[in-house]
Amino acid sequence: MTIKKLIPIAYFVAVLVTLRQMQTQYSFFDPTIAARLMAIPLVSRSAMIGGVSGRHTSPHRGSSVEFAEYRKYVPGDDLRRLDWRAYGRTDRFYVKEFEADTNLRCILILDSSGSMGFGSVGMSKWDYALRLASTLAYLTIQQGDAAGLVCASNEITHRLPPRRNPAHLASWMELVSQVSPKGETHLPRLLHELAETVSQRAMVIVFSDFFDEPLLWRDCFEHLRFRKHDVSVFHLMDPEELQFDFQRPTRFTDLEGNASIFAEPSDIRDRYHIALDEFLASLQQTCLETRTEYRRVSIDTSVESTLKEFLVARLNGTGRQGSRM
Repeated sequence: MTIKKLIPIAYFVAVLVTLRQMQTQYSFFDPTIAARLMAIPLVSRSAMIGGVSGRHTSPHRGSSVEFAEYRKYVPGDDLRRLDWRAYGRTDRFYVKEFEADTNLRCILILDSSGSMGFGSVGMSKWDYALRLASTLAYLTIQQGDAAGLVCASNEITHRLPPRRNPAHLASWMELVSQVSPKGETHLPRLLHELAETVSQRAMVIVFSDFFDEPLLWRDCFEHLRFRKHDVSVFHLMDPEELQFDFQRPTRFTDLEGNASIFAEPSDIRDRYHIALDEFLASLQQTCLETRTEYRRVSIDTSVESTLKEFLVARLNGTGRQGSRM
């Protein structure tokens, strides 16, 4: 067997070893899911500005196989890019321009407020968010792009700048494993802050239950889009929050404060569903109008199917407004 054939085999074995080590060290990362999803690239819906050549479209012109446009020759242009056929037809000098490809920065933002600690299916919304985000971080770095991390509740508690080297992934996993959901949420205000501090275009993916006024989300999503970021949100909901099928008098406690209320579920069920439907419809409409990709996910849904739907939709260029109920 030749050296050229051994190289990809050795790389594949190294990837499998890394996956197994991460599974042993971090319970929220499933290597079998990551391995099955590696065949589907994570692509941006808009042009990115990166530091090296990659698979994503750049707003700048460069050298690639994808022709972009002709422009008139100006002194100083590379004569090798002149199109002599166009000169023969028009008696004017034109230069060929091509699409430039670059890498992307993916910033994964996790809502670490107290309400994310709720869960009735053997895991909390926070646990589910960790599974989604850690798998996406792994896939991003494995394809040569940079993954960053922000954990936020009433303030940004943990932050890791985007980097693309494999060693960075260990730092990413170690940092997020130390976070637990607590405190109030001020995520809209913090997203405004991130929109100003992230200087270059990035893919921004937010994992949250989005329990705040839809108008606040509209403002911060518009701010992020104005800064040319490609924004996606995973709206995580527990089945009990969606169904509200409690059958006996229950004490409901605010996980972000000290307030609680004792109620008969049958007395408030109709009003709860009306308020919930209005909230969900308003949030989804806000995302639609701000060109933010919206995905509502019930946390009893398979992590693999949620991510596969997200990746395939982007690969097909749809980036549709999806929901998994």
